[in-house]
Amino acid sequence: MASLPKEPLEDPKKQSFWMPGNYVRTVHRTDQSFQACNDIMACFMERAKVEKQYAQQLSQWSSKWKSIMDSRPLYGSLMRAWQCFFTSTERLSALHSSISQSLVAEEGERVKTWQKETFPKKLFCGFKESYDNKTSFSRAQKPWSKKLTKLEKVRVAYHKSCQREQAALEKEKQATDNAELSEEKKLKVAEAKERAAEEKEKARVRYEKALEEVTSYTPRYMEEMEAIFEQSQEEERKRISFLKQVFLSIHRHLDITNNESVKAVYSELHQTLMSIDEQEDLKWWKNHQGPSMPTDWPKIQEWVPPVKKLKRKKRNQKGKESRPVMIGGVKVRALYDYVGEEGDELSFKAGEIFLKVEEEDDQGWCRGVLSGGKQGFYPANYVEVAE
Repeated sequence: MASLPKEPLEDPKKQSFWMPGNYVRTVHRTDQSFQACNDIMACFMERAKVEKQYAQQLSQWSSKWKSIMDSRPLYGSLMRAWQCFFTSTERLSALHSSISQSLVAEEGERVKTWQKETFPKKLFCGFKESYDNKTSFSRAQKPWSKKLTKLEKVRVAYHKSCQREQAALEKEKQATDNAELSEEKKLKVAEAKERAAEEKEKARVRYEKALEEVTSYTPRYMEEMEAIFEQSQEEERKRISFLKQVFLSIHRHLDITNNESVKAVYSELHQTLMSIDEQEDLKWWKNHQGPSMPTDWPKIQEWVPPVKKLKRKKRNQKGKESRPVMIGGVKVRALYDYVGEEGDELSFKAGEIFLKVEEEDDQGWCRGVLSGGKQGFYPANYVEVAE
């Protein structure tokens, strides 16, 4: 029953009902529904004043012209016809006065009584329904939220271990290429690389374990949250149904004419009111603020090494120097997806096999040829030799 909000500008998956704290929109719906009731009644109480003022103006107009008519030299059927206007006006004035009284005494009091019964308050806590929903949602979400927080911590730890391993691999490569470095130091570098690899594997095991904990707990979490959500939906359905009846009752008070053109207007209004469908409203809320929202469930996020920016001026200066070219090339397999940022860079998908035709330069880039024949540069740490 609360106003249907505009679509969020942020990623809807992050705004999902299931993410920590996002149930508050459903909790706040109770307060919004109460305010909507106040606004609806303020609107129609103002309409009651309009009806009362119109009734008074009709009566004043009739009284004024009745006295004028009595002083005019009219008689017979013409006098009776003129008098009939004032008689019908008085009846119409009484009808509009009755509409005003009905809107205030019947509909106004009816909604006030219903609000008092439907929106009980809890001392210092606002509406009882909001407090109960917030407490229940929070209790149901707390264990899952803790597991999700733990998952995020181990994910960060895993990605940091991947970075450390990559740094160790680069140090080992530099040590291998350095002929002046002693074998003892090279051995220490190799040992450091092995430790980094072991730490990464341990971190990944912890990451997978934390993800398994979240995944295994999710069905229970969803069941508890949906049970609380459906209770809230049922209360909202009752509110929608009640106000639909209020609207129809107000319509009956206002629909006073048999004029065909006016009938058409009220008929269209009635059709609009009859088209109120609590199930469709609840379905919309569920799809946009409830369990049917798109959700980015936790999953493994593989680490991708950074790419050093290719300095083209430096490459062009060294371009004249002869670089070793591989006869026939060497087959390499892409480890990660890469999209070239410049026209002379290759783009490829993880797993794609192509030829390396020029050794890695001091910037960490190689030249290669894709299966389609396109040549270009690519980051050396994004591929491995294909066996």
